[in-house]
Amino acid sequence: MSNNASTMAAPSGLVNTVFLAGIAGAVISVVLVLASLMGEGHASFNTTSDGVVWGLPISNYLFFVIMSTGLTFVAAFGMVFGIKEFYPVAKRCVWLALATLLAGFASLAFELGHPFRMLWALPTSFQIYSPMNWMGVLYGAELVFIVWKMQKLNAGDWDSGVSKKLGMASFVAAILAVAMLGSVFGMMAMRPYWFGGMIPMYFLLSALLCGVALTVLISYIAYGFERNSMPPAMQDLFKGTTSTLYASIPVVFGTVIGITLVALTLRTATGLWSHQDGFQAFNWMVASPWFTIEAIALLAAFVMMMNPGMRAGQGAQIGAAVLVLVAMFIDRYLFVIGGQVVPVFKGAWVSGFVDYTPSLTEWMLVVMSISLCLAIYAFGEKKLRLTDAPSS
Repeated sequence: MSNNASTMAAPSGLVNTVFLAGIAGAVISVVLVLASLMGEGHASFNTTSDGVVWGLPISNYLFFVIMSTGLTFVAAFGMVFGIKEFYPVAKRCVWLALATLLAGFASLAFELGHPFRMLWALPTSFQIYSPMNWMGVLYGAELVFIVWKMQKLNAGDWDSGVSKKLGMASFVAAILAVAMLGSVFGMMAMRPYWFGGMIPMYFLLSALLCGVALTVLISYIAYGFERNSMPPAMQDLFKGTTSTLYASIPVVFGTVIGITLVALTLRTATGLWSHQDGFQAFNWMVASPWFTIEAIALLAAFVMMMNPGMRAGQGAQIGAAVLVLVAMFIDRYLFVIGGQVVPVFKGAWVSGFVDYTPSLTEWMLVVMSISLCLAIYAFGEKKLRLTDAPSS
């Protein structure tokens, strides 16, 4: 491979629509959120100090930053592990990893209220035993590495020593960051629904699932939902006609959906089986209609990607990607809220669960994150040649 990048076909006009919609959605949602926060403060969130403390903005944060890690994984297939068939989506995935990371940070910033206090709180009060502290450090490092790697790719530098090291550094930082994020929850022994060493592993697995799903959806958006408009190498990647089976987006997608379904099923079954105080949250989870929607969406996506007659179809891939992203958003919500519905130190002898319904302000933060992500993505598609790939 040379250090030069060949420019592929230009993205579709649909990108302009996505950009304008993203800007409009971000502006409107931010104005509404700011108006609510300035008028009511944190009371505009339906969270309370004696009930659900972390609400929809936190689950929204998890959804985007974990997906950012997954996109880094997809980019690493080509740039770290040398599977050259994935080069056509690599640069777009790096930019999407940045877009989703910023969208997640934005949701967390509004929820924290004073996020810039971290600028002096971290260096002056560094808590070496705090997973949350290290989570912030690692995500900060990942952000720096992604921006630096994107700058190299945009300059056509794919293969230099520095560029390769940045790809590896961003990959390792992404793994450590999402593992530490899982540890923030997994180390909370007082919350049995969250507690356990497998939570970081589940976050890593579902990160890859979200990363592949968004790669599929955005790749089709970039070419106006017309696979025939994609470059030949990219068409092969999505049709599954590459020379190696593992270098096929539909095959990778279906495999990761299946493994995630197994992990989710085992975790749910274990939680329902246990009579330990606090595990009643699993009963709350399975009784929720949102859990039913999540399970049906994942099963439907799995069937579509495992059926040879459907797997290579454009419609099935787009449909499966949308279903997976919806299911994973629900999964993050149920995970964050489920860990708090059983009051600490009260448990089984308290009738019912803690009530929580997201406020309009909280939903506007979801709209803001989605809009911001789309606007940043579309800007990159228009200005940064995300269709580039290394020339032979």
